[in-house]
This record gives sequence, C-alpha cells and structure tokens, in this order.
Amino acid sequence: MSEHNSQEYIGHHLHFLQVDLRDGSIVDSVKAQNQTAFQECLDNGGSQSQCLIEVGTQKCYFGDLGSGICTVSPAEKGAGSIVNPYTLNLDSLLITVILGFIFLALFRYATKKTTSGVPTKLQCFVEMIFEFVQDTVSSIFKGKSKLIAPLSLTVFMWVFLMNLMDLLPIDLLPGLASAIGVPYFRVVPSADVNITLSMAFGVFLLIFYFAIANVGLSGFVKSLTLHPFNHWVFIPVNFILEGVSLLSKPVSLGLRLFGNMYAGEMIFILIALLPLWWIQWVLNVPWALFHILIVTLQAFIFMVLTIVYLAMASTEEEEH
Repeated sequence: MSEHNSQEYIGHHLHFLQVDLRDGSIVDSVKAQNQTAFQECLDNGGSQSQCLIEVGTQKCYFGDLGSGICTVSPAEKGAGSIVNPYTLNLDSLLITVILGFIFLALFRYATKKTTSGVPTKLQCFVEMIFEFVQDTVSSIFKGKSKLIAPLSLTVFMWVFLMNLMDLLPIDLLPGLASAIGVPYFRVVPSADVNITLSMAFGVFLLIFYFAIANVGLSGFVKSLTLHPFNHWVFIPVNFILEGVSLLSKPVSLGLRLFGNMYAGEMIFILIALLPLWWIQWVLNVPWALFHILIVTLQAFIFMVLTIVYLAMASTEEEEH
C-alpha cells in the first residue's frame, strides 16, 4: 500500500461520524448533485473522487444517512477534529448508548432469572462481578453510601464494554456502515476524548456532591481556601493549589483512558496496513490477547480512581 493510501486509510478509520449542529450536515461527507450521472460515471470506470468532481457535489445531511447516497468528500481533511463545540460524534454516542442498554438488559435478565437451584453460567458471571466490585468498594470507601456500589458497577461494566469494542475486526462495522451509505464510523467510544472526559466530568460533579454532603457548602469552601495554609492571607494561594488539584482529577481520569484506548486502536489500524494477511494474523492475535488485559485493566483503573476520589471527598474534612 502506498504512503498516500496508508495515510488515507488511517485518516478514514480515525474520522468520526460528525454532525454539524449549525445546519445538520455531516462533516467531510458529500452527495452527488446528480445521482444518475454519478452512477453512469462510475459504470464507465471512473473513480469515485473523479466522478464526484465531474458531476458536482453538495452537503450530505443527517437525514441522508442510510440512503446510500452519502460518500466521503474528495477533499476529506483527514481524521477530523477531536473537539468541536459545533459538532456531535454520532458514532461514539450511538455505541455508548447501545452498550449501556446491553449492560442494563444483561444484568437485569440475570437477576430476574435468579433461582434457589443451581445458578446458570450467566448468573455465576454476574455474581462474580458483583462480589468483585463490592469487595473493591468496601476496601476503599469507608463511609456509608447507597450510591457508590451501583455507580462503581456501572462505571466498570460500561467502560469495559466500550473498551471491548476495540477487539472487533477493524474494518467490520465501518465496512457495514459504508455499505448502507454511512461514510464514517468509529467503533471504540473510549478512544473518543469527548466520551472519556464526559464520564470524568460526571465523576467531577459527584466529587462536589459527596464533599458538600459530608461537610456542607461552607466546609467545602473552607477546604479550598484555608488549606494547606490556614490563614486568610493565603486564601488566593490555597485556592489556586487546591483548584489545580481538584481539576487534575477529572482531566487525568479521562485522558488516561482515552490515551490507552486510542493507542490500542492505532496499533490495530497499523497492523491492518501490513501487506501480507498471514503477517497481520501473526501480529493481530497476540496483540488482541494482550489487549484483553488492557481492556479490563483500564476499566478497573477508571472504577478504582472514581471510588478513591469520592472517598477522598467524603473524608477530606476529617483528614484536615
């Protein structure tokens, strides 16, 4: 594969299915102004890019997805913007929501089927996860909260399922999406910094909730302004130090998960670029097996850090 084609392949696989909220158009996606002329050009042996330029193009909109008329823009910009306030990454949001429903449906089904007899393999699996999460919470969070255990279970399973999408064949879902007229489709939500930082921001809000519920609003303000130097003169210094420490928690939480999963996704893409299929298999299988450990470990780390941060927020005043 040539260098140009390799860059095009990587850029396409790293491109999100982004909708521009200002006009509902799909970023870096177009449709032919005359579909009949476009198809005739393709039938005559013309390339897709050449035919689009020849017949002219117009924006592809959200309502056009799935109709088979949307295609990659000849002037595609590459991997697309990671963070843009005017766009939504539809693929990341869609898969995240679907995986959330799968998690809820799977665990609900397992608990509804609980009987006094011999448990099924699914029930044993769910019970094992329940006990694992409960033991982890009990060893870290010493306070009393009805929220922390369900939250930890949700965080662990949700992140695990999102990470697990990285083990699917790299061209499987993007190829299926392209076949129905969806030009771009990324399948690993945790490789999208918007998703990981959004989850981390949710944890950030819970830190405020646990801290205020434990010491009150005034106590929380004091923890930001009168520590580590307990004198009113140092309030600006204390606020900067404590503010940086507080903000670093969600940023590091989100970026750590994003960085690891993005790197794993990139390695799978690079392996897919290798010329011989047997070389791809020789490298893909060991990396996929090793990546199972990374997938689980990153979900565990995200859960543990969530518990640790909420435990610190709940005991912060007592420590001071």
